[in-house]
Amino acid sequence: MSGPDGPQVKYKRVLLKISGEALMGDQGYGLHPPTVSRIAAEVKTVHDLGVEICMVIGGGNIFRGLQGSAQGMERATADYMGMLATVMNALAMQAALEAQGIHTRVISAIPMDTVCEPYIRRRAVRHLEKKRVCIFAAGTGNPYFTTDTAATLRANEMGCEAIFKGTKVDGVYDKDPKKFPDAKRYDTVSYDEVLQKHLGVMDASAIALARDNNLPIIVFSLDEPGGFRGILAGSGTYTRVGG
Repeated sequence: MSGPDGPQVKYKRVLLKISGEALMGDQGYGLHPPTVSRIAAEVKTVHDLGVEICMVIGGGNIFRGLQGSAQGMERATADYMGMLATVMNALAMQAALEAQGIHTRVISAIPMDTVCEPYIRRRAVRHLEKKRVCIFAAGTGNPYFTTDTAATLRANEMGCEAIFKGTKVDGVYDKDPKKFPDAKRYDTVSYDEVLQKHLGVMDASAIALARDNNLPIIVFSLDEPGGFRGILAGSGTYTRVGG
């Protein structure tokens, strides 16, 4: 498939998964608007290729359910609070994307009609067909499931051809490359290897769901300018998991 400005792109519809921490820049907490705008600009470059994009953003920059649970809060309540944090991040990203001229819809698994749409699969697919970016918020709507699992679930429901997982490093390593200079980088890795070696790409539920549906996961650096577009246009550095 070729985009409006020429290059052949490998995928027609993708899901971009980023952590909440990716939105906080160098701060230790919360949202850093220039960082949100920079990521929105990266998304725009891919949208301009004619690729249909949906997104899932974590909530760890505002509240992490597991940490709340570890401090004595009931796990389900802590997870619901984490889901609400993802809605705040999704609204921030929607504002940044619309400032770039991209029509965007925030779609929440927990209904809150005043600020966003409820999740209705066929309506979400229609938004994508109309080249709107869909940001899926509030995880799966259930406690005990991470936003990684939500991303894999939504990618399957939307018929995405790949999940793009934006991280701090340019692929999957056998250990943290920032701490260990001898860390080995993988160009490709199987789903089972990720699970057996605990490579930390996504949690086990998300990897198993991707494996069962043969959905590839592309792990790349979100800090690399032009990296997202580069991979779709056939270049760039990344690790492909399964598929």
